[in-house]
Amino acid sequence: MAVYTDITEGQLRAFLSDYDLGELLSYRGIAEGVENSNFIVHLDGGEFILTLYEKRVNERELPFFVGLMDHLAGKGFACPKPVQRSDGGVIGHLAGRPAAMVTFLEGVWPREPLPAHCEGVGEALATMHLHVGDFDGTRRNGLALPDWRPLFEQVGDKADRVIEGLAAESRSMLDRLEAEWPHDLPSGVIHADAFPDNVFFLGDRFSGMIDFYFACNDLFAYDVAIALNAWCFDADHRFDRQKGAALLAGYQRARALSDAEKAALPALCRGAATRFMLTRLYDWIHTPDGATVTKKDPAQPLAWMRHHAGVSDPGAYGLSE
Repeated sequence: MAVYTDITEGQLRAFLSDYDLGELLSYRGIAEGVENSNFIVHLDGGEFILTLYEKRVNERELPFFVGLMDHLAGKGFACPKPVQRSDGGVIGHLAGRPAAMVTFLEGVWPREPLPAHCEGVGEALATMHLHVGDFDGTRRNGLALPDWRPLFEQVGDKADRVIEGLAAESRSMLDRLEAEWPHDLPSGVIHADAFPDNVFFLGDRFSGMIDFYFACNDLFAYDVAIALNAWCFDADHRFDRQKGAALLAGYQRARALSDAEKAALPALCRGAATRFMLTRLYDWIHTPDGATVTKKDPAQPLAWMRHHAGVSDPGAYGLSE
C-alpha cells in the first residue's frame, strides 16, 4: 500500500489552485510503492501523478530529486517531468507533507521480465548515465558501503532470529566487501533502485523510468549491478544468464563498460545484493506488526548474495568480450 497520508477533495482542490492545469475531474490513490503516498489525478489538462513525500524522504533533498527528473526529461529521457506551480517552484505542501505534481507515463512494469525487458532497462540506465554528465546536482549515497556495517550492527545477532546463521554470514560478507570494493571507476548520478516496478514498458519497448528518490552519486557500474540483481534472477533465485547478457548488451549499446568496470562486476553484484538484504533485514526486524508498510523478505537478496559469493568471472553474467 502506498497511501500513508490520505487527502480530501477539498485539500486537493486547494493545492491544485496553485497550478494552471484546469478543473479536477477525479483522483485515486496508487497502491504501489513503499516510500511515499501517490495519487493519479485527472484534470482538464490531462493525467498527472501527485506525490506526498513521507518522513523517510528528507525535504532538503527534494530539489535534487525533482531537479534530476527535470534535467533528464529535458534531455528527452522518458521519466516524469515535474510540473511548475504558479510561483515558478515545483514543491508545495499538502496534508502536512511536501508534495509535487509530475507528468504521467504510459506503460506498465513487467511482472515476469523477459530478456527484451532486461535489454531495455540496460539501455535506459546507460542513457541516463550519459545524460547526467552535465547535471550539476549532487547527493551522497546514504546506503553506500561505509553505511552497511553500521546498519547491520543495529540488527546484530537478531538476524539469526530471521535466518539461522545470518549474523555470522553477514559479518563475513561485509569483511570481504570492505577488502575488495572498487573505488576508482567512472561515477556520477545513478538511479540506485531500478527494480522492475520502477521501469515501464509498452509491450517489450521501454516507455519510462520512475521513482528517483534513491538517486545519488556513485559508481555507474554499481547501478548496473543493482539491475542485474533485480532483473536477472528467476522465482527460484537462480541467475538467468540469458537475461544478464541481454541487460549488459543493452547497456553497452549506449555506453561501453571499461575493462575495470567489467572486472569489478562480481564484487559490485555482491555488494548490491548485500545492501538490499541488509535494508530488508533491518525493516523486517524493526517494522512493527500491523504497520502500513509491507515488509520485504530479506531471503530473496540473501539468495542473490550467496550466488554472487561464488562468482569471480564477469563472463558468468553473460558479458561478451
